Amino acid sequence: MKKLTLLIAIVLFTMAGAVAQIYNPVKWSVASKKLNDKEAVVFIRATIDKGWHIYGLNVPDGGPIATSFAFTPTKDYSLNGKVAAPAPQTKFEKAFDMNVTYYAKEVTFQQKVKLNKGQTTVKGIVEFMACDAERCLPPEEYAFNVTIK
Repeated sequence: MKKLTLLIAIVLFTMAGAVAQIYNPVKWSVASKKLNDKEAVVFIRATIDKGWHIYGLNVPDGGPIATSFAFTPTKDYSLNGKVAAPAPQTKFEKAFDMNVTYYAKEVTFQQKVKLNKGQTTVKGIVEFMACDAERCLPPEEYAFNVTIK
């Protein structure tokens, strides 16, 4: 009897593990390019699985979580302007009852930095929310760093 109970428990846990899925539809990568001795650009790229999207940098109140960036302050560099991005797509989403901006497939964000030192490491966090036609995942953060030489 104990063996049968143990077998049933193992089968149930195995089935529960097979049903539970962890979604990770957005992959991030970071690169940089030094423009001259005093300026560089940081490229933060999102590669988004088919059928999924992330939201633009400017989303109205009451809508989904906009993609946003927070850079770690340091004396080695300063931000030169705001994060730049290509023009997003726009669509009406019933879940939020509004038009929202979004990116599908891939998008590369750019941040210019003024260098106060020849070599530095730019660190930061991007917060984003990924959705598909059926669900939205809770907002996530991706911590990044890139060395500029």
